[in-house]
This record gives sequence, C-alpha cells and structure tokens, in this order.
Amino acid sequence: MASNKDNQSVEKNDDNLEVEKISNDHSIESEKKSEVSQDEDSHKEEDIGNGFACFGFNKLILNSLESKGYKTPTPIQKAAIPELMLGRDLLGQAQTGTGKTAAFALPLIEKLENNKEPNAKVLVMTPTRELATQVADSFKSYSAESTNLRTLAIYGGTDFRNQISSLKRKTDIVVGTPGRIMDHIRQGTFKINNISCLVLDEADEMLKMGFLEDIEWIIDKLPDNKQMVLFSATMPNEIRNIAKKYLNEPAEILIKSVKKETQLITQRYINVQRHHKLDALKRILEITNEGVIIFVRTKLLTTSIAEALENSGHSVAVLNGDIPQNQRENTVDRLKKGFIDILVATDVAARGLDVERIKLVINYDFPFDKETYTHRIGRTGRAGRSGEAILFVNHREKHFLRNLENSTRNKIEEIEIPNNKIINEKRMGKLITNLNESSLDQNNNEEKKALMIDILDTLREKHSMEDSNIAMAAINLAIGNKSFFINEDESWLYRQNNSDRNRSNRNGNGNNRMRNTNRRNNYQNDSFETYKFNFGKMDRVRVANIISSICTSTNINGRSIGKIQIFNDYSLVDLPRDLHGEVRNKLNNLRIRN
Repeated sequence: MASNKDNQSVEKNDDNLEVEKISNDHSIESEKKSEVSQDEDSHKEEDIGNGFACFGFNKLILNSLESKGYKTPTPIQKAAIPELMLGRDLLGQAQTGTGKTAAFALPLIEKLENNKEPNAKVLVMTPTRELATQVADSFKSYSAESTNLRTLAIYGGTDFRNQISSLKRKTDIVVGTPGRIMDHIRQGTFKINNISCLVLDEADEMLKMGFLEDIEWIIDKLPDNKQMVLFSATMPNEIRNIAKKYLNEPAEILIKSVKKETQLITQRYINVQRHHKLDALKRILEITNEGVIIFVRTKLLTTSIAEALENSGHSVAVLNGDIPQNQRENTVDRLKKGFIDILVATDVAARGLDVERIKLVINYDFPFDKETYTHRIGRTGRAGRSGEAILFVNHREKHFLRNLENSTRNKIEEIEIPNNKIINEKRMGKLITNLNESSLDQNNNEEKKALMIDILDTLREKHSMEDSNIAMAAINLAIGNKSFFINEDESWLYRQNNSDRNRSNRNGNGNNRMRNTNRRNNYQNDSFETYKFNFGKMDRVRVANIISSICTSTNINGRSIGKIQIFNDYSLVDLPRDLHGEVRNKLNNLRIRN
C-alpha cells in the first residue's frame, strides 16, 4: 500500500521537461503524479550525452540499442527506467507509441542477466495476440546480443501443445494474453513460482475486453515478493483499484503529451457517395500506394476490395477475423519488409498493429465513435513520426464528422478526390524517377553496364537506330501495353463536388428544421445497427427518455441516434455501427430515466 509522506520536489531536465518527482507514493489515492511532457522536441540529437549509457546497462544491451539506431531515451524511458532498475513497482500512464515497451523491457533484461537466481522469470500480460507478439519481438531485439535469455509469446489461436513444449525449456520472459496464461497455469504447464516481475501492458484495454477477473486470478497465483509494473493509457477507477490492491509503494509516472499523437497525423476527409467509394479509393492510391491501411466494416469487404485493388496492379493483403493467426503474423511481416504495400483490414484484426512503414490510413467505412477512429488513425504517426489519415464521408454522415471533430478536438480538413490531371502528373513524375534511378543503378553495376553498352552498339550498328529512337523504345517498354495516361470519365467528380456545395447552400436558407425533423428516417441502412431494449409503452417510456438515457450513459451524441420505435414491452433504437466495445457494454446495462 502507498505511504503517507508529503515531500515533493520539482526539477527541470536538459530537455526543457518539467518533471514532478513525488517521494510520497500515496499519489495513487491523491491523484498526484510525476509528470513529464512528451514533446516532439524532447529527445533531440543534442541530448546524446544523456543517452542510454547513463542508466548503467551492460555492453550487450547498449550494442543492441546502437544497432537499432536508438540514441536518446524518450521521456517515458527517462522517467521509468531508473525506478525499475531500483526494483520499484511502477504505475505508468502513457499512450502507445511513446516508447513504453523499451521503458520496461530494457531494465528487466538488465536485471535478468545479472540475477543471481537462475530461474527468475518475467511475465508480461497484454490484451491482444498482436501486442503480445510485438512485445515479445521487442524483448528478443533488445536482448539480441545475449545468448542466455529466451523469450516466448503465448496466446490463443496457436497450437497449445507447441507452447507446452516451449515452456518446458528454459524461458526467461513470457509474454501472453490473460486467457491463454490462465490455461497454462491451470494445466500446470507454466511454472510461475519463480516469477520475479509482472508487467500489465495496456491495462485499460484489458479492462475493456473483460479481463479484470482473469488478471486478478493470475496475480493471486503469483509469488508475493514480485515486482509489478502497470502501464495504461487511461486511469479508470478499476485500474486504480488494481494499483492500490497489488502495487507496493509504486513510482507513479504520467506522460503528458504536449503534442498529441493524433496531432502528428494530418487528418482529412473526402465527400464521396457509396457507389463511387471504390473509384475514389483507386484514385487516392494512384497518389500514395506504399504503406497504406484501409479500414472497412466487414470481412466480406476486405476480400472484395483487395481483389479489386489486385486487379488494378497493387500489392495488397487482407486482415480479418477469419484469417488464421500464423497467416496474420506472416502478412504483417510481409508488410514490414515491403513485400506488400496495402493492407485491407477490419478493426478487430488490426488492433495493436504497429508497422513503421504505414504512412496513410484510409477510413473506407465511417467509424462512428471516437475510440474506433483514434485507434484506426493511430496505426500511423507513431513514436513521433508523421502520418496521414483520410476519411470517406457521404452527405448523410456529415454530422458524424462534426461529432468526431468535437470529441477529438482536431479539425478534419476537406480535400477533393484526385482528378485525371493530378493522377497523370503523378504517373509521369514516377516514371521519370524510376528511369533516373534505373540509370543510376546501371552505372553502379559494371556487368550490367557492359551488357547495356553491347545492346546499344548492336542497335546502332546493325539496326541503324538513333539514340533518340532507342530511348523511345526503352520508355515504351517501361510503360508497357496499357494506356499510360488515365482518361476515365470524371464527370461524377464534378457533379459530386457541386451537389455537395449546393446542398450546403440549401442548408443555409432557413429550411433546416423541416429536414432535421425527418432526419432519423433518412439515414442509410448500412450506417446503423438496430438495438432492442426491454422497456416500452408499458413502462411509460417516451422518445425523449430514451435519447436522454443513452446520451447520459454513453458518449454517444444525441444527433447520432437514428430511428426510435417504442412498442408495448420493448423498444428498437437505431445506433451507429462499429460502436466501441465499452459503449456496447454500457448499452447492455442501460436503464431508462423517466
């Protein structure tokens, strides 16, 4: 439990970060934290003198970090690593993409390598299989120079027997999801008596996914004298209760983002009607087609869109809930290595995905709540990198767009779909770049250069070809048989842009009231899902009661609620599809306030 000391001091470090160091660890109850600003300028090259060597890491870890290009610790690493090196429990609040995995992995690797107890183990729990794989890969990467440490990821969807076999061998670091960890503990295949440290990563996500009881069950089975580390992006009461119950005088650290991760992402939207969405998508990919994730609502859409893009010459793959885990891992690996450029995915399949190559996120289907939207666009612009997000919006979804802007406090700017002129200019520029790069490559390869000279000499001498004709022939081969310039009918672009402007003008003529009166009956069916509630006319329920209760109990805006039908003993309410899991749980427990 936390102690009751009141001393605290404020220091300023070389990064112009203000760090409030709190010696009292009653901060869990008092809401006081060590606060560090996560600024985009907070880990500049000038700070190299205060790099990772100052933590006292051994040479093997430092070599691994150097090979990965790590020079300067991020704010969360500067704040957390010294505390963990001392063996303290830690409660950290930080967003993904701030470097928190290294913040707990590096000191734990150091301690394991120097541990006098040969069987000591670290257990890391994560909410998803994807995150478990990433965290395990990070541990392997940071300890790559060491031959003594072994890391294992265990999660559902993979062969249980293979995991048993792996656990029988010496394993120092186990990373897994709560359900599969529980299975192995119950079966006696995961020996936990030597666990020296437990890490709960993204604890709030585990809470949202219903893992609270599982987490507490696992903690109660572990040794009492273990070090505990808890990281969470938010601090709901349930997470604080876990900290109070299980953490022993923890260091508490809050990373405050001076520049939010979402602010590193250029957010834009495009007005496009349903029947033109695929055409619009293809035009966007003409401009940017490397490192792209396209989010869609259904599994069926992932495959149909991927097939359409493949037929257009793109390298594309699919991620959805029907894809086996090993295939999903292979797909992500191929994306990382550049073998594929575009991923078409559902929300569930892409959760926890962190690939540095992702530069663009396209919301093909509209996300109707803040959490889904933030998760999607958060696949780019990670760890201080910039990124771009594009949202497809039809005119019936416009008010949802304003709700997103209000909830995220970010302006989402409108852009137009690229027209033929823009696409053709892009194609020409890419062709010129490719030809130039090809020429440079030839100059760097003497064997290839000699072959090219022989071909040129043959064409000049035996076929009397001029250099200009040879160049034209080479360009013709590079272009191929297909028409190089796009000449598609783009009248729909003009009609769409102008119809939207006209609609906006009409909205300003004072006739809004009549249209808004009927708005609940005018939504497109695919934007909504019908929810059944066990209250109706017999309970004296009115429309206003339902709207008020939904808005009060959830973060759903009243303007986002669709058609409402009240029957004798039940009611039907149309609500946006793709609501976040936490919102759905609140709806299941909805009580009407008359």
